[in-house]
Amino acid sequence: MLNLFAQSLTSPDKTAIIDPEGSYSYRQLQAESDKIAAILLGKKSDLAEARVAFMVSPGFDYVKIQWAIWKAGGIAVPLCITYPLPSLAYVIEDTQTKIIIAGPEYVEILQAYAEEKNIRFLTFEEIDSASSGKELPRIDGQRGAMILYTSGTTNLPKGVLTTHNIIESQVSTLINAWQWSPEDHTICLLPLHHVHGIINVVSSALWAGATLQFLHPFDAKQVFDTFLEGKVNVFMAVPTIYFKLISEFESCIEEEQQQLRDCMAKFRLMVSGSAALPVSVMEKWKGISGHYLLERYGMTEIGMAISNPYEGERRAGYIGQPLPGVQARLVDEKNQTIEIGQPGEIQIKGPSVFKEYWGKPEATAKSFTQDGWFRTGDVAVIEDGYYRILGRDSIDIIKSGGYKISALEIEEILRKHPAVNDCGVVGIPDEEWGELVSAALILKESTDPKEINQWLRAQMPAYKTPRKYIVLDELPRNAMGKVVKNDLKKLF
Repeated sequence: MLNLFAQSLTSPDKTAIIDPEGSYSYRQLQAESDKIAAILLGKKSDLAEARVAFMVSPGFDYVKIQWAIWKAGGIAVPLCITYPLPSLAYVIEDTQTKIIIAGPEYVEILQAYAEEKNIRFLTFEEIDSASSGKELPRIDGQRGAMILYTSGTTNLPKGVLTTHNIIESQVSTLINAWQWSPEDHTICLLPLHHVHGIINVVSSALWAGATLQFLHPFDAKQVFDTFLEGKVNVFMAVPTIYFKLISEFESCIEEEQQQLRDCMAKFRLMVSGSAALPVSVMEKWKGISGHYLLERYGMTEIGMAISNPYEGERRAGYIGQPLPGVQARLVDEKNQTIEIGQPGEIQIKGPSVFKEYWGKPEATAKSFTQDGWFRTGDVAVIEDGYYRILGRDSIDIIKSGGYKISALEIEEILRKHPAVNDCGVVGIPDEEWGELVSAALILKESTDPKEINQWLRAQMPAYKTPRKYIVLDELPRNAMGKVVKNDLKKLF
């Protein structure tokens, strides 16, 4: 039995999951997932890594289906519940999915498509009415377990294949580094077709024997109301969620604010990830909650690789140090290790790194060095032993007038201007400069970008200051709240 399932047998009557429909014990999770695994198998003894795509809302149903796919020997392919059919079809066809499972809200989107493509289609009605009981296959850790898709911010999404061993390495690393225990109670607000929600929150909590509560869809007031119940002690979110929670907090009366402060002060851990956390948000949240958010760095391909410490100094603007069992290095464009203090590409090695891009051997080969290091494409610098991200080489590193400029650094300074609510900085192709530093602004109040530019020139060298500005109501973002910079470039 896989470690993820074995852990849950130690306290079968403990509450595993709470969702809007009720609460469920670890015993119920085991029994329900066994039953669904038997249904998936049908007359087969093993799904033998057949891909099973599922479109299910966050909650007990999601987890029991994911576990069932793994128990039956299939490869789980979680579908984004907000994607239109063409995006879903891309994933289903790319993975050559053999079975599709749809929650009641999504049957209409997928059923006709599944029938047209002759793909086995399962609804909850069929699952609930089926009888259970069947011997389940023994699952070897080397088998494929899950295919998650990259966010596609720079090109077409690629399917990232991980094995059970890789998932167990990713989860056990976090259990140890962040000191998960059965006493923990966390809430999941994150999309469950990404590594952050699936590995960091759901799988880590359930491996530890903790209680996992789902709140869906996201509502800032509901999050705070749940905090005030006094059970939650671990919280993980993305910068946009913290931004919304800060706005909600500021709208509360003083008495409510104090109640929230007292409540959050008792939390054990608060984490931010999936996108760069603005220092301004980090400091505001510290003032509200008493917690310096633990910022970490990971990718679909590597799980979590670098993290600020659970115990010890957490530095705003830094992603921390390599996690135990993870090897990390910075290299130059010739793939040579660089001197400390110089910027370079982060490369990662270790048992948490993915197996391959599904069906794309050339892309897989290109993403690794000859000696087996995964090329992340992210540029960072090491300062006093801590990694600081400068940006993604193809998106956040702007090559202008012979300089390499970090878009993230400019964004961080722009956010300090009193009129700027948020911003996104990109490089726009330009004959003279190579790329023109360009900024999209979301403003709190009507302000001439020329005034902001003058202010900016007093904060940083002139060659880094944007030469072009646009004002927007909102920035284009993906499901994880990350700004899609290729879409942003088009707006210029």
